[in-house]
Amino acid sequence: MDRILFPAYADKITTADKAALLIENNQVVGASGFTKAGDSKSVLPAFAKRAENEDVAITLITGASLGYTTDADLAENNALIRRMPFMADPALRKSINDYRLKYIDQHLSETVEQLICGHIAPVDVAIIEASLIDENGNIVPTTSIGNSAFFASQAKKIIIEINTKIPLSFKGIHDCSVPNSYPNRDVINIQNPTDRIGKPFIEIDPEKVIAVVYTDITDQPAVVAEPDETTTAISKHLLNFFENEVQKGKLTYSLLPLQAGIGKIANAVLMGFKDSKFKNLTMYSEVLQDSTFELIDSGNLDFASGSSITVSEGCYEKLLTNFNQYKSKLILRPQNISNAPEVVRRLGVIGINTAIEFDIYGNVNSTHISGSKMMNGIGGSGDFARNAYLSIFVCPAASKENKISHVVPMVTHHDHTEHDVDVLVTDQGLADLRGLSPRERAKVIIENCVHPDFKEEIRDYFQRASNETGGQTPHILEEVFKFHNRLKQTGSMQKQKTLA
Repeated sequence: MDRILFPAYADKITTADKAALLIENNQVVGASGFTKAGDSKSVLPAFAKRAENEDVAITLITGASLGYTTDADLAENNALIRRMPFMADPALRKSINDYRLKYIDQHLSETVEQLICGHIAPVDVAIIEASLIDENGNIVPTTSIGNSAFFASQAKKIIIEINTKIPLSFKGIHDCSVPNSYPNRDVINIQNPTDRIGKPFIEIDPEKVIAVVYTDITDQPAVVAEPDETTTAISKHLLNFFENEVQKGKLTYSLLPLQAGIGKIANAVLMGFKDSKFKNLTMYSEVLQDSTFELIDSGNLDFASGSSITVSEGCYEKLLTNFNQYKSKLILRPQNISNAPEVVRRLGVIGINTAIEFDIYGNVNSTHISGSKMMNGIGGSGDFARNAYLSIFVCPAASKENKISHVVPMVTHHDHTEHDVDVLVTDQGLADLRGLSPRERAKVIIENCVHPDFKEEIRDYFQRASNETGGQTPHILEEVFKFHNRLKQTGSMQKQKTLA
């Protein structure tokens, strides 16, 4: 009971199975969790188990992806009607692409806005992970905030999961706030990543609380890849670019606040800053990954603001054991604040995100394989790309033994148009697209970013399109997806060699 300082909740303590019975069929559930961090680890899994033998299903809204097999179990037991705004589970992905449930892929800053405006159905039940319940019945979150603060404010009923694995020292790193409805919006008064605008807890109405469940399960660890030849090359190209920006007087060695998308490539690329000249760095990002804490340890990073902490098993243990040494350097915020366009633009954030593919004019596909199959979702990349001081996208030039080129004549799905992309980087090189027309962009991208196995063919395509079709953005419509069609037919985007 040292985790519950509000005596009135004592008679609300129950099991996960009993709490799951309080969720009704067809309800909208808003659950904590952002990229595997701070998610529901007992009640949602119990609801999935309930759905094995009962015809019940919910619309599930979270901050981002959930950990362990929760999303998979819900999907495979037909316990989901709709899912939003982001996911990363292979089994759930298959269910989405088989259209066994409806997936709404949203900019992560948009979910709360959609709920406020009534564009999507309001939350009936909120399930929030807590490290502590304070003297007034309010929730001190754990390793993420995501959309939890708004879910708790809108929901008719609240279920709290108290996770005893999270140290009580987490109290104080959160900055929780809930936006007013339109037209009575306040300015988001953040002028520095260290600024606070809210409270260190999620304020709730104790009368809404219908159950309190204890858990002792750590977040699912992130899979972190060590920097390899490809990611090291990308990182070096970026560091050289930033060095040149400093030499031109556009930036200093402390740069501007950094944002990096979730994933192995972005995390590995950030690791390159450890042994660089860049010091006194700050972050204004969504997910704080292993690289964040490596950079704090190296002395290169002074402060990091995010919405969740998603790290590998080793980093997680180190963080929990030594949390006090990091506490003064961290803030976790709601994702409608961490990803707020107003703040991103004001702070001059440098956004570094990962692409599935990009085309010769700088359009980026972040979400779909071959234009049809959902991978994970757009996440927050669009929030930052549209509003960043520098919008940077990274990916390997080629993969799968160079059978797949990640630079193509035309992307099969547009997430970020050429208007929102400043810099593209592969292991082959960097294309600075600022101030260039489409044809100028194409030449820079082809010469700097394309893998040698594909360069001659893409160069030839662009030259023929320019001569035969012309226009502002030349394309030969009969050929724009020839790489993807070839991949579908032969298993490789490379031309098949003809026998002499």
